[in-house]
Amino acid sequence: MSKQLYLEASSGISGDMFVASLLDLGADQKVLEKALSSIPAKGFEIKISRVQKSGIDCCDFNVILDAEHENHDHDMAYLYGPAPVTMDHEEHHHEEGEHGHCHHHEEEGHCHCHHDEEHEHCHHHEEECHCHAHDHDHEHHHDHDHHHHHEHRHLSDVKAIIDATDMTESAKALANKIFLIVAEAESKAHNLPLEEVHFHEVGAIDSIVDIISAAVCFDNLGISEVIVPKLSEGTGTVRCQHGVLPVPVPATLNIVNAYDMPLEIMNAKGEYVTPTGAAIACALCTSHTLPSSFKVLKTGLGAGKRDYKEKTNILRALLIETESGHYEKDEIVKLESDIDDASGEVLGYTMEKLFRAGALDVHYSPIYMKKNRPAWELVVICKEDKKEELEDIIFSETTTIGIREFTSLMRSILHRETKEIDTPYGKAKVKEVTLPEGKRYYPEYEVVKTLAEKNGKPFQTVFNEILALAGK
Repeated sequence: MSKQLYLEASSGISGDMFVASLLDLGADQKVLEKALSSIPAKGFEIKISRVQKSGIDCCDFNVILDAEHENHDHDMAYLYGPAPVTMDHEEHHHEEGEHGHCHHHEEEGHCHCHHDEEHEHCHHHEEECHCHAHDHDHEHHHDHDHHHHHEHRHLSDVKAIIDATDMTESAKALANKIFLIVAEAESKAHNLPLEEVHFHEVGAIDSIVDIISAAVCFDNLGISEVIVPKLSEGTGTVRCQHGVLPVPVPATLNIVNAYDMPLEIMNAKGEYVTPTGAAIACALCTSHTLPSSFKVLKTGLGAGKRDYKEKTNILRALLIETESGHYEKDEIVKLESDIDDASGEVLGYTMEKLFRAGALDVHYSPIYMKKNRPAWELVVICKEDKKEELEDIIFSETTTIGIREFTSLMRSILHRETKEIDTPYGKAKVKEVTLPEGKRYYPEYEVVKTLAEKNGKPFQTVFNEILALAGK
């Protein structure tokens, strides 16, 4: 059996929609709350509740900002003008006229509500709602000119926040990867070096919370394979910090282009795919193709904050299981290069860089070339969408002048899952592999190394005890 996550983004995807869908799938809310309470930033709280979207019960993940950090660039009136195309005008008038200012933060799917003293409630279906304040000053200023504090962060600022947050190293790596994808897209859009890019909408604390939450929840579920057949985007224009832009906005287009993510343009007005949503999908996607048949184990529905007339704003995440015996098939690319004038140190550095860039496997072997020259054969295994990036690394970091490509190769792989177990030395992650005769376990090297150093024990001692506990 093989368990995979299938993201059906036919009605859009944003950061908060993704988080809500994973919470609905069973991600541990307490683990998420612990991480969010440690974020070194002020001015937010979260609500996790149940809402109705077109009569369908969904999970809603909502990041609420205080008055100082409120970002009105995301509300419906700001995005689409005084007569929003995606909200009934009478309904919009009812919300503003009777219950203060309820601003829907559309780009990242957040609803941020400012209430007057007489009507201190918001028109959402909130059931079992959990609020977690984080340095929230509880002051609501009714500033009708929408003038609020905006924090424009650089990538290094965001990375510092992520690295200081209490979550696993794998969750930190994923959160940093998502933000790097966004940063690269913004860098290209503005023709600025990566370190000079200012984050506006995506650098706001609500978006940082969304991305950290996405990484924590995904890591908590222990899923290693994610299928995203395509992203579905709307049409029209949207207003942001940079002016009125066509949908899809430049950052979203740059992301899907860089990661070869299939994109469908629907006959529906509005921005359905946010840059954060696109970055999450591209960071996690391992395949665009659904298995020919599968069993649905569980469904998670994540609610968006927009009420479109053409499409219901819901992200559906399915945990599926495929019948494939004890192994699976997937398609890979093999890159080979013979190098006779590079040192072992150079090849070792190149190997590390290739792995960081997404290579599935890298090795080099001693060979003899023409005139009996000793040399190395460098072999890299990767997915098709990583081929060009990895070739660029090989060309730039080694002395080779040619790379052989073997495309559309099939491989058989055993089904594997990452699981976390308790040990006397701390929590440890192990890879569980399914064989015809049973299970086999592989403790993660970095985890064993960290625990051995932390506890002052030999690596092999810690490795063997984790292995024994995993087998039980």
